Amino acid sequence: MGMNVGQGSGSGDPEVVVDINTTPLIDVMLVLLIMLIITIPMQTHAVKLDMPNASAPPPGQPPPSIDLEIDFDGTILWNGEVVPDRAALEQRLTAEAHSAEPAELHIRPNKLVEYKYVATVLASAQRLGITQIGLVGNEQFLQ
Repeated sequence: MGMNVGQGSGSGDPEVVVDINTTPLIDVMLVLLIMLIITIPMQTHAVKLDMPNASAPPPGQPPPSIDLEIDFDGTILWNGEVVPDRAALEQRLTAEAHSAEPAELHIRPNKLVEYKYVATVLASAQRLGITQIGLVGNEQFLQ
């Protein structure tokens, strides 16, 4: 077994290898990496949840609702009954806002109705004190 170290300069002495020995550098880097991994604090991703108790009361009756449909020509239907004009609509909305248990107002506009009719109903309901208003049937507008 022999090793070829290079050609001599004629004096018979082998040439000196001037490459850096990287093995100690790799060892030091691995030790530093292990120390870094050990010293990093553990990451805990805890989410605080307020879970209901097992003895929670059963859900009560849903609040009453009023179905208010707005037809394509601006005709307003209050639970299926035609409302003749805006004054009659505002009278019904006022009575509902001042009742002991105000109902939810479910507005279902037709796809072809002009926005001014829907905006008028929404503005009247809000001005008269109806706080629970919902738009129903929005999936008809998605395309």
